Amino acid sequence: MAGQLKEVRNRIKSVQSTQQITKAMKMVSAAKLRRAQDAIIQMRPYASKLQEMLSNIVSNADSSAGMKLAEERPIKNVLLIVITSDRGLCGAYNANIQKTALTIIREKYVRQQENGGLNIWAIGKKGAEFFQKRGYKVDVRFKDIFLALSFEAVQQCAQAAIKAFEEKEFDAVEVVYSEFRNAATQRFASEPFLPIPKNASSNGSSVKKSDFIFEPEKDQLIAELMPKILNTQLYKAVLDCNASEHGARMTAMDKASENANELLKNLKISYNRARQAAITTELTEIVSGAAALQG
Repeated sequence: MAGQLKEVRNRIKSVQSTQQITKAMKMVSAAKLRRAQDAIIQMRPYASKLQEMLSNIVSNADSSAGMKLAEERPIKNVLLIVITSDRGLCGAYNANIQKTALTIIREKYVRQQENGGLNIWAIGKKGAEFFQKRGYKVDVRFKDIFLALSFEAVQQCAQAAIKAFEEKEFDAVEVVYSEFRNAATQRFASEPFLPIPKNASSNGSSVKKSDFIFEPEKDQLIAELMPKILNTQLYKAVLDCNASEHGARMTAMDKASENANELLKNLKISYNRARQAAITTELTEIVSGAAALQG
């Protein structure tokens, strides 16, 4: 009986220690989420307008000069830029992004995968580890972007993808990421990155064609503007994922703390019952001993 009581006490201490960790992680994620949420909320209107403008320019362009990034060609080699987190303990966040990427491969790029034309660039260690274990062609040059998140670091990835597309190393580029909505909700999706889609905004709705006055020359402006806008689009996706990760971790740690409370409640009930049974047994033995002495 004493051994059972000790075991329950040890479990209670273990759960209490774990609960302290989950509460601390929740507070840290909540602080990081506020900064990440502010960053993506401020970026969205700017990125959305740029994407709308880019799609309009591509749709209205009547010259092939400077339009290499909008060139549509048969897809033999495809690149998926998959954005996950560096760490776990954030619920099903990483699993859902990985599942989304696998679904896209299964539904759209089976032939490319069979022919060795499917390539994955992983941003975030979890995605890199997941796809490497499953034998995919994974480039891990940019997996550590979240260690020091900045526009310049994301720009390097975007420029590398643009250069590879221009040199026809890839015929299509898609970004698989998580769109942040609130701390408890994310939308897991993919967006075409290259070639630049025509008449489509970042949320998939149609865009009204517009006439533009170009200064300086139209071709020069388009050639200069396109890469800059694409840099911004990828940076927005990374910021979305950064906010989504902290929101998912905060929610997961909150649930873990609640589960720890329930477990502690049940363990304390078990401890009290075992303690009561031990006291009852001791009293019975004392009474039996006293009765034997009197007899």
